[in-house]
Amino acid sequence: MPDRTSAGARRAGASVVHVDRVGFTLVELLVVIAIIGILIALLLPAVQAAREAARRSQCQNNLKQLGLGMLLHVDAHGKFSSGGWGWNWTGDPDRGTGQSQPGGWNYPLLPFIEQQAVHDLGRDGMPDTITATQLDGGLTRDQTPIPAFVCPSRRSPVLYPRAKSLAYINSRDPAQSGPVDYAANSGGNAPHWTGGPGSMSDALAPWSGWNGFGPTTDSGVCFTRSEIRIAQVTDGTSNTYLVGEKYVPVDAYDTGADPADDHGMYEGSAHDTHRWCFYNAQAPSDSLTPLQDRPGFQAVSRFGSPHAACHFVFCDGSVRAVGYDVDAVIHSRYGARNDGLPVE
Repeated sequence: MPDRTSAGARRAGASVVHVDRVGFTLVELLVVIAIIGILIALLLPAVQAAREAARRSQCQNNLKQLGLGMLLHVDAHGKFSSGGWGWNWTGDPDRGTGQSQPGGWNYPLLPFIEQQAVHDLGRDGMPDTITATQLDGGLTRDQTPIPAFVCPSRRSPVLYPRAKSLAYINSRDPAQSGPVDYAANSGGNAPHWTGGPGSMSDALAPWSGWNGFGPTTDSGVCFTRSEIRIAQVTDGTSNTYLVGEKYVPVDAYDTGADPADDHGMYEGSAHDTHRWCFYNAQAPSDSLTPLQDRPGFQAVSRFGSPHAACHFVFCDGSVRAVGYDVDAVIHSRYGARNDGLPVE
């Protein structure tokens, strides 16, 4: 039987057209996915490096703010802020600055970094009496995080646990507190610290435990009851550390478990807020040079950082990076304000 459809198509002059379907084979798809994966792998480190550079820049800016605040304090009071009375004490807005102020070095700086309202929390007009107003205000102050005190590569300016529940004599127990990632330079001498007097009446006596703490034993700029003037920085303000990043173990950033990161924000002079640059001549490897943050290792007296180098603001207000391979002798000389020895 003749093919009528084919014949009809031939009579109409039509032709049969074959259309090829276009698509990807499985192999081609896998190759494209692999190329995209390689590009992402190459891009992510660059993005992370850019983010770290921004965080490092912010950290340096924080130190710059603290250095400027300290220099403004010098202009207003003639001396660098004091280190306070010891770890049992926090700031008191009725006790001014210098030896009479129990709080740490960063507390008197608050008015100079636009935090006057935080500074004044707990003011009761009774400098020699500890009142409920003062106790409540001190707790509120510790639970008001300050971004200028926090390294953004390490953590955020939020509340963190203070699981040891270490209470102050002049404030309520801060079960949570904002963090402080910067420490004052207490000198090239060996570390030492104190809890301070056991009561306000002991402090006013004055407390006999003040003996052994002061300009005759500490070579830095801020320490227990210090009142250091710029004229006493005889090695030069550009050759003397003022404030630097403090070492914190990586696995203790968020826990409050490290013994040098377990108090409130304005603790008097101790290892939460102070660091030393001691050179150990008998065991040079044990000298207190800066360390990069790492997990599982405590170093309560050392400066340190999460960055590729540790940053310091010097007494002239300049911010510089110091490598972890810094010579221990040179580092100790940068820590001393008046040793008369040269630095490179």
